[in-house]
Amino acid sequence: MSTITFKPKKVTKKIISQLAPRASDVIMNRFGLTADGKRKTLEEIGQKYNITRERVRQVEDAALNLIKKSDVYRREQAVFDELKQLVRKLGSIVAEHELLPYISKDRATQNHINFFMVLSDAFKRHREDDHFHTRWSVEDEVVDKVHETLRKLYASLNDEDLVPETEMIKKFFEHMGTLSEEYRDDEIAKRWLSMSKTVAKNPLGEWGKASSANIRIRGVKDYAYLVMRRHGTPLHFKEVADSISKTFNKKIHYATCHNELIKDPRFVLVGRGMYALAEWGYKKGIAREVIADILKREGPLSKEDVIKKVNKERYFKKNTILVNLVNLKYFKKNKSGLYVTV
Repeated sequence: MSTITFKPKKVTKKIISQLAPRASDVIMNRFGLTADGKRKTLEEIGQKYNITRERVRQVEDAALNLIKKSDVYRREQAVFDELKQLVRKLGSIVAEHELLPYISKDRATQNHINFFMVLSDAFKRHREDDHFHTRWSVEDEVVDKVHETLRKLYASLNDEDLVPETEMIKKFFEHMGTLSEEYRDDEIAKRWLSMSKTVAKNPLGEWGKASSANIRIRGVKDYAYLVMRRHGTPLHFKEVADSISKTFNKKIHYATCHNELIKDPRFVLVGRGMYALAEWGYKKGIAREVIADILKREGPLSKEDVIKKVNKERYFKKNTILVNLVNLKYFKKNKSGLYVTV
């Protein structure tokens, strides 16, 4: 079902009807209002008419001004009012890549809508910059608040943070403070978040800094981190590869997965082919080294406590731990029957 009640192509035909042929052709080609829907550059149009790029720009500007002064344009104000109300409903400031597809999936129709918004003073176009994607707005006060909130939200994130979408929306509104009730809507918040170039979400829908490897996925090891983090416990590298294939529909060879995990510091080999995330507290080292490290850190421990604490850091069989504990070269029992290092 269409989100607009008017026919964009018919409206365009009316409002450019009074233009001279060349001016009409320049507008049609600059905005992609032709049959092929291609937006042509100043250079391309200039070559067609054997005029400079600057002259094409002058023709374009003069044509737009002529349209805005025409009676035909004034008679079509209901179209621009409808578009304004639509932008307001979507949050009063919306990324172009969200707004145009929302109105229509048809690229030609999107070009006509873009043309109308350029024409009308009701809309302000904000160019893409280091912080934000290209966006359109209809209310300056909301624009300033949203921009400020997105900057605060980015500043509040650590490089490795991964935040569930529901929590991210909550954090957004907390940073925004007072806000008209009409805008306190999860869908609007998601649209506002999508304007940011510094905050983004990964394929699992978790948000964080756009520059983070946990968000901008570049290879097997990044996919592996996401599936292991979601699983929550150590996995064999074959299980990791299978999980990547199932979750992201990407076929990963077992050997490739193993090779990527073993050289990335985010992962720790905790058993034969078993990997854990370093952030879970797992340590590298053979059983004897892990036991010694725990006893030095925790002090004297019973056999049961040693086994329990070792298994929190590494995947060793119980017998492997016990064999190492009875090695008198490294460990002994104190007067209380607790194990200590030699």
